[in-house]
Amino acid sequence: MSSDCIFCRIVAGEIPATIVYQDDQVTAFKDIQPQATVHILVIPNQHVASLNEADRLDPALLGRVLQAAATVAREAGIAESGYRLVTNTGPDSGQTVHHLHFHVLGGNPLRLPLG
Repeated sequence: MSSDCIFCRIVAGEIPATIVYQDDQVTAFKDIQPQATVHILVIPNQHVASLNEADRLDPALLGRVLQAAATVAREAGIAESGYRLVTNTGPDSGQTVHHLHFHVLGGNPLRLPLG
């Protein structure tokens, strides 16, 4: 855990969040600035700054994060209509919180192009 990381503090229960899924490896919670009707963040409980550092993680944990993303999409009722799974890595992508996280976005038609 990184004491200055907002997501680590959410996992630790120090900062309130609307948690929709949590187990010993993964936490998912509603984004406070949603960009779609459904906007849920899915994170590994272990602190990793971005996907660039994913080699520090057990590959099974990355798989677990993706499984949790599918679970929260199903539970949010958007699995059948479709959803987007996005991770931002680095400043040019718009990453503002330096803890690996995936955005589950859906509940309304999502437009292309990105960027």
